[in-house]
Amino acid sequence: MTSEEVLLEKFKILPVNRQQELLDFAEFLESKEAVKRPRRSMKGALANLNIKITEEDIREARNEMWRGYTKDTENEK
Repeated sequence: MTSEEVLLEKFKILPVNRQQELLDFAEFLESKEAVKRPRRSMKGALANLNIKITEEDIREARNEMWRGYTKDTENEK
C-alpha cells in the first residue's frame, strides 16, 4: 500500500471537522514548498517613476530631520 493510499484511508475514517483540518494542514505544507521569488529593491520597484534622489537630497533631508535636536538636548543639561 502506498503512502497516498494509507493517507486516503485515514482521511476517510476521520470526522468531517478533522478532514478539514487535514486539508488545511496539507495546504499549509504546500505553501511552504512554493517557490519564493526574491524581493525587488525599492530602487527597482520605483524605477518607472523616474525619481532621482541624490546624495545631496538625502543629506538635506537628514539635516532637516535632525535640525534643533542637539540644541534641545544641550539646553536640558
